[in-house]
Amino acid sequence: MVKPKTKKICIVVSSLGAGGAERSSAILSEMLFDLGYDIHIVSVLNKIDYPFKGTLLNLGVLKDEDDSILGRLKRLKVFKNYLKKHHFDYVIDSRTRIGLFKEFLISNFIYNPKKTIYCVRSYNTDGYINPNRFFGDRLYSSAHRIIAVSNGISVKLKKKYGFKNLTVINNPIVINNVSVMSEVDVKNKFILFFGRLDDSIKNISLLLQAYAESKIFQKEIKLIILGAGKDKDLLLNKSEILRLNNSVSFLEYKSNPYGWVKEAVFTVLTSRYEGFPRTLIESLALGTPVISVDCQSGPNEIIVDEHNGLLVENHNIKALAQAMDRLVEDKELYLRCKANAKSSVAHLSMKTIGLQWKAILN
Repeated sequence: MVKPKTKKICIVVSSLGAGGAERSSAILSEMLFDLGYDIHIVSVLNKIDYPFKGTLLNLGVLKDEDDSILGRLKRLKVFKNYLKKHHFDYVIDSRTRIGLFKEFLISNFIYNPKKTIYCVRSYNTDGYINPNRFFGDRLYSSAHRIIAVSNGISVKLKKKYGFKNLTVINNPIVINNVSVMSEVDVKNKFILFFGRLDDSIKNISLLLQAYAESKIFQKEIKLIILGAGKDKDLLLNKSEILRLNNSVSFLEYKSNPYGWVKEAVFTVLTSRYEGFPRTLIESLALGTPVISVDCQSGPNEIIVDEHNGLLVENHNIKALAQAMDRLVEDKELYLRCKANAKSSVAHLSMKTIGLQWKAILN
């Protein structure tokens, strides 16, 4: 009996560091590698923080050396030659895709559309699909598949572009026992935000305002903000204005935040928009209840209100403050959400999500 040929898959990423989308791409490489595919990863930027599996082509090293127009053309040539050399069965493009001319070149002259799968990992779809309906359709409608990480994203793309090659595959969860062994040096109880400190997306200002209005900070339950980003100084200043200096701690970015997540009373998400947020599914997988604003998209596909957490109206400071108080003061509610947390995301296991990818690739 002839053994079937191992399929070669190339995953193209913006980077492998500093964000949930990038983390999901790294996990995708591990998942497909473990399923027996020959995995190659091409990174546009020289930022490799997350563990991955497969062979890495780091175009970011060339970018650091020369980011002129000539340097960019050189990188495109290196990329094209790499794809040509390896004869990949599929290319999975997980990058943000901005710039009509550049993406026209890539989709038409570097990729083979019938062997290309495009991922859309945020409700801000303009970063992945050209906002012009004509150009968006021209660039992506002939692709093998467009993978949306949430139903909300899929509905938006179908309505705007009429794509018929859409499939929804959620982000999977991968947390092992070693991941949660990091030490947590906090004596008080605390609630947690972990993620990128970009207030234009994550709206951490809303979290600070709601925390200041809640009763929980008067009960000496601290707020820990874990992460790095361009708005750290702005948020530190806002915390000072709200007189939260003794109650809010800003800790540095950690590639392994799971010890903190597991020890938190609950975690909080206040984003203006999302994709299928890893912070929520990873918290629940560790048995930690969640509170999230009902932003587009993801939270209302993950949280069953009062079952595994609380879902509140977005941009509503009072509603968020009340939700924080409820989850602390209502012991029955809290214990119910905690008891249901892990089982509520069991369908997002690597095995289950891996089978969905396998169906696309085979």
